[in-house]
Amino acid sequence: MQIIIATTVVLALIGLVVGVGLVYAGKKFHVEVDERETAVRECLPGNNCGACGYAGCDAVAAAIARGEAPVNACPVGGAPVTEKIGAIMGVSAEAQEKKVAFVRCKGSCEVTHNQGNYIGIPDCRAAALSGLNVTDCDYGCLGFGSCVQVCPQHAIKVVDGVAVVDRRKCIGCGLCVKACPKGLIELMPESKHVAVQCSNKDRGPQVKKVCSAGCIGCMLCTRQCEVGAITVTNNLAHVEYESCVQCGKCAEKCPAKVITMPVRVEV
Repeated sequence: MQIIIATTVVLALIGLVVGVGLVYAGKKFHVEVDERETAVRECLPGNNCGACGYAGCDAVAAAIARGEAPVNACPVGGAPVTEKIGAIMGVSAEAQEKKVAFVRCKGSCEVTHNQGNYIGIPDCRAAALSGLNVTDCDYGCLGFGSCVQVCPQHAIKVVDGVAVVDRRKCIGCGLCVKACPKGLIELMPESKHVAVQCSNKDRGPQVKKVCSAGCIGCMLCTRQCEVGAITVTNNLAHVEYESCVQCGKCAEKCPAKVITMPVRVEV
């Protein structure tokens, strides 16, 4: 009986000492949290996508509270989030326009051909590392869906061998941009629709041999654009989204019909 009592007393003393130690450590190493950081974090969408350039929403909230990041640092939240954070921080700033992903490839199964059957890990990055091209076009979408796997919003799917983005679901996190080993995906402003759906930099005759929907660098588009928003570099056209007025004249005159005005696609 005495042993039980002694054991109980010892355990109680140990618990008391540990408790006192934890209280002391808590006060000693307590770090004050800026109330604004908590408030900013509550405004953020919580995707932890990294589109802001920080590790996640917690990191960018802390940076905004410390004044190390602007109140419009989150490109996903858009104007509503920026306005709320601006009110918390006591500053005003223009919201960054939301961006959406765009796949610069139109090389579906109908316009290009497979070189052979790829036998390996069904992943674009793995296929690219193997040094093999799945289709005749060296620049085209591999179609194994590395971008699909990393998209947190399920806004991408592979249709007829080419990745397709649902602009309604896309939050512009940029994870698909990083995942594509061919560099085919870029972010474009949500309000813009005119874009060049090709990445082939070869000369026109060579492009036509491998893909009937590829850009041939004819420069007809540049002559149609009245604001100089489209240029051809290395035989490939590209739209400067900030300058484009969305008139669509370049798309109308493009002989390859590779300049498109993306529409919403159900995914």
